[in-house]
Amino acid sequence: MARDPGLEELIADELDSVPDISSKPMFGGLAWLLKGKLLCGARADGMLVRLGKGNDAWALAIEDIQPMLSRGRAMPGWVRAGPEAYGEDKIRRKLIDSALQFVLSLPE
Repeated sequence: MARDPGLEELIADELDSVPDISSKPMFGGLAWLLKGKLLCGARADGMLVRLGKGNDAWALAIEDIQPMLSRGRAMPGWVRAGPEAYGEDKIRRKLIDSALQFVLSLPE
């Protein structure tokens, strides 16, 4: 899968001031980790966001956001936002803020 440099830049800009963020190639794109835990990713088919099991209903109600699929199977707690969704600053920010909140709640 091809990478999406524009989406990567949008996410990197959103996470620029967050401490303990790193990025690395994953999922056929680029993923961001918070203290070593997966947070979100960017690839050619959209923005991947980790919201946690049971925390994704609000996001799935937004147009152009679907469950994230891996090898045809839904990954609970993860969503994939298409360009209509992640292109909206408010939606992208809410997705990233929600992912940060979830990942920060995980045990060390």
